[in-house]
Amino acid sequence: MQEEEKWFDDYADNEDDAQIDEYDITASPNDFNILTLFSFIESGAVKIPGFQRNYVWDRVRASKLIESLIIGIPVPQLFLYEQARNSFLVIDGQQRLMTIYYFIKRRFPKKERRVELRAIFDRGSIPDNILADDKYFEDFKLKLTERLPNAKNKFSGLNYATLGDYKTQFDLRVIRNIVVRQNSPVEDNSSIYEVFNRLNTGGVNLRPQEIRTSMYHSPFYEMLYRVNQSAIWRNLLKDEEPDIHMKDIEVLLRAFAMLIEGRSYAPSLVRFLNKFSRKCESHTFDQNSYLEKLFSSFLESCVNLSQNNFINPRNNKFNVALFEATFYATCKDALSERRHLSGFVSQDELNSLASDPTFMEASLEGTTRTSNVSTRLDCAAKFLRAL
Repeated sequence: MQEEEKWFDDYADNEDDAQIDEYDITASPNDFNILTLFSFIESGAVKIPGFQRNYVWDRVRASKLIESLIIGIPVPQLFLYEQARNSFLVIDGQQRLMTIYYFIKRRFPKKERRVELRAIFDRGSIPDNILADDKYFEDFKLKLTERLPNAKNKFSGLNYATLGDYKTQFDLRVIRNIVVRQNSPVEDNSSIYEVFNRLNTGGVNLRPQEIRTSMYHSPFYEMLYRVNQSAIWRNLLKDEEPDIHMKDIEVLLRAFAMLIEGRSYAPSLVRFLNKFSRKCESHTFDQNSYLEKLFSSFLESCVNLSQNNFINPRNNKFNVALFEATFYATCKDALSERRHLSGFVSQDELNSLASDPTFMEASLEGTTRTSNVSTRLDCAAKFLRAL
């Protein structure tokens, strides 16, 4: 799979950071032992967002963490966001918590199945039937290197059940947790996006959509995951596999956000998409179902277009600005009338929009300014018929 910067011509990639608001945040230290953390995960009190990022550790790295906990070597603290009473979201420490969870369950996820498991492990624990399925998991026995030649590490090959006298030592080992709570402003939880963003500045950074998906996961996002698998959609993107950093999900989110609230857009784009995602948490089943069918009808309306229609010929990247403007213009009437699209997107009309000097200028510089977003939507409505 290609890296996101190689296959998306994203007008917001170089968006300047917006002014950060002042927040009233409390960060309280808590010491939880391993069994308590495990019970939190099992009960759903601590939510490990498997959709945030794939589990990426191999068994050697995971085993080193478990060994450190057994013998008492300090491990990095965890950061949890308190969404509500007895409801916490993991901000930083997902890999460590998942490793502990898998070790106690005595099962280790197979590398080739981790994308699938990310979708399963999105509301708490993994069902027992999945854990027991050798298609997804293998036995989790510690894999540790020898400390000296011909001197086997005494924990190597052990699992949670065979730790012997060390099991209680492991169960009661304490990990420091920092619980973050936003006290104000009460109308949104935007500070948590900044906490995510700034805590994940080392190692492999989380992308904005990975953070957003972790904060605002909902049935609306589950709908986005489903449409992201569509063969027609994957063909438009010119990429068969979903992007590991969820750039394709962000494109879908932006398309719906521009369709539904584009006329009230205000910078920054990150904040606009965050607020839209939060609103979508309250969508009913019928709302999400309608939007999914609307998008499917839009894809069907594109079947007569050339295969590279949304690919920028100058750099061979997917043209996000052109796609979301097209989606807005063709779907806006159908949305207001609560119906699906009828007819097909015209190749000539789309070519005219893509080559229009006004549209192109609004897509090249200062592209996330309100005036340029409005200009692109106006141009799309001018050149493309609503279907």
